[in-house]
Amino acid sequence: MHVHILGIGGTFMGGVAAIARAAGWRVTGSDRDMYPPMSTQLEALGIEVSAGFGAEQLALAPDVVVVGNVMTRGMPVVEALLDSGRPYVSGPEWLAREVLKGRWVLAVAGTHGKTTTSSILAWILEHAGLAPGFLIGGVPENFATSARLGSAPFFVIEADEYDTAFFDKRAKFVHYRPRTAILNNLEFDHADIYPDVGAIQRQFHHLVRTVPASGRIIWNATDPRLRETLAMGCWTPLEAFARAGDSQALWSARQAPGSEDFSRFEVLEGGRPQGTVEWQLIGAHNVDNALAAIAAARHVGVPVPRAIEALGGFRGIARRMQLRGEVRGIRVYDDFAHHPTAIATTLDGLRRRLGAGARIVAVLEARSHTMRMGVHRDTLAPSLSAADEVWLYTAPDLGWDTSAVLAAFGARGHAVAEVDALARELGRTLRTGDHVLVMSNGGFGGLHGKLLEALAQRTSA
Repeated sequence: MHVHILGIGGTFMGGVAAIARAAGWRVTGSDRDMYPPMSTQLEALGIEVSAGFGAEQLALAPDVVVVGNVMTRGMPVVEALLDSGRPYVSGPEWLAREVLKGRWVLAVAGTHGKTTTSSILAWILEHAGLAPGFLIGGVPENFATSARLGSAPFFVIEADEYDTAFFDKRAKFVHYRPRTAILNNLEFDHADIYPDVGAIQRQFHHLVRTVPASGRIIWNATDPRLRETLAMGCWTPLEAFARAGDSQALWSARQAPGSEDFSRFEVLEGGRPQGTVEWQLIGAHNVDNALAAIAAARHVGVPVPRAIEALGGFRGIARRMQLRGEVRGIRVYDDFAHHPTAIATTLDGLRRRLGAGARIVAVLEARSHTMRMGVHRDTLAPSLSAADEVWLYTAPDLGWDTSAVLAAFGARGHAVAEVDALARELGRTLRTGDHVLVMSNGGFGGLHGKLLEALAQRTSA
């Protein structure tokens, strides 16, 4: 069987491609923009990828076309597909039909932390010898791939609330039918498809409706939007987590003495200590992610001490506070943060790790649809306040004026409208000991490599 995937370069669709290949399908695909880690992952799998969305792709005569949510009416290949009568399906629907049916699905939903929590959970199950399948919106260092078919029954999936396809406007996650569901948090995002946070809550409620009474929902008791969502109706046993403790929370954590960056913390179940996590990750938000994953793993039979042991060997995820290089004592990190809450928690974790005396330079591409629409313009400056300097990439087609954000930082705020120029200007101004946190949910025009190259040229000069 031959599947052709439109929009194969996205993390989700690239994962679908990897799983289809492992399941024995012939896989081809196309996309407009390809960049790591998906481009390298698909290349390593030997999957043929063509550029663009021309109608000529259908000459490959696939048995079914899987349509990514980047595809829209008016694209030549979409119009040709509809005219042809050839079978087509969305990525989530194909996955549910061909892979998830009959498996114990562990779905991780939330505005933030989905990729990290999914990666932690998959690693805990792997460490316990359960060989899970998974599809994650990033590349966990423990696996070096974003997706795999795995062994039955367990399958971990990052459950995205973004819409499914141009012909199916439901959230992706309603297709997955999880037995174990994690609800990490809920904030307004995806302003291009949701008018307000209430519309997102309704989609989360639809997900809750699909979890059986014999399943389990793990939820963040400190999140008022989740509390409201569960009040809409819930028919599944609940287990709550709350890092600092909560009267409703079964799972909590206690920061270890001398560990300001949360790289060591004690796990509590019902107030009773279960063991201490010592790991590579930092930040209070990752404690939440760990608690949720431990609870979900326990639901499928992994003892809590075994899960805690697994976290000690967890090596993180590509593009989540990933060190891309160091030149002249200047360290350049890559991070996927693109929402003010994620930006603030990422910077807080780095500040806790480095201490007050270190200089942090934040570099942000406002790339997501919600960012480009200016929805977060009032909360963006506060989210960046932990940085010593802030550089914004202001693309010519950015839909709003960033001057108010930059004004909050005075001389510490900078805006550059071209990636190469940004790399050059940063390269000239950075100094030994700086920590440069580059944040984007895309490739950022290769800024990380260009900046490291500019620093190397400055050194040789």
